[in-house]
Amino acid sequence: MIKINLLPFRTARKKENIRRQISIFFLLILFTSVLMYWYAQILDNQIITVKQKTEQVNQQISKYKEKADRVAQIKNDLKALDEKLAIVSSLEKQKEKHFVLFKSMPDLVIPERMWLESFKTDSTGLTIKGIAFDNPTVAEFMEKLEKSMLFSKVDLKASKMKIFQDDVMLKSFELLCQTGITQEEGKKEDLKKGQNEQPKK
Repeated sequence: MIKINLLPFRTARKKENIRRQISIFFLLILFTSVLMYWYAQILDNQIITVKQKTEQVNQQISKYKEKADRVAQIKNDLKALDEKLAIVSSLEKQKEKHFVLFKSMPDLVIPERMWLESFKTDSTGLTIKGIAFDNPTVAEFMEKLEKSMLFSKVDLKASKMKIFQDDVMLKSFELLCQTGITQEEGKKEDLKKGQNEQPKK
């Protein structure tokens, strides 16, 4: 009976299996490396794309921010202009009101019994300082002011005797008049005075 020694064949087959497994292992390592490199390239491209988009967005933000700043500056300029126009309009109204007041004041003074020293106007009204012979003259002047439609209220702020030259005692007074006149009312007052001044037939 012929005997065949299979040990060398088995050893060779085992070595072949080992070589095959090592080759497969290195191939897996190589494939994994290639796959990781490919994935890393994709990530790099995505990062580059995101950075480019971010730069574009930042540029657009800067451009729109400049426009927004310009719009805000224009709004501030318009607001300042509106405030100046409002001040001018208020001054014009005050000028018209003061013109009516000062134009009407000589007709309200009691002739030869009093005279006015100063006027001081503010947002609340008019402060009048003057000199009169006595209290009835001051009271009559206040009554004429109230009936003139130029003021909504007239208050006596101060009143005292004052010595002038040659020891003459006169009444020094100060009135606080709250204005309630409008331009239309001033025109009506002028028209009324004009009608009263017309000679009767």
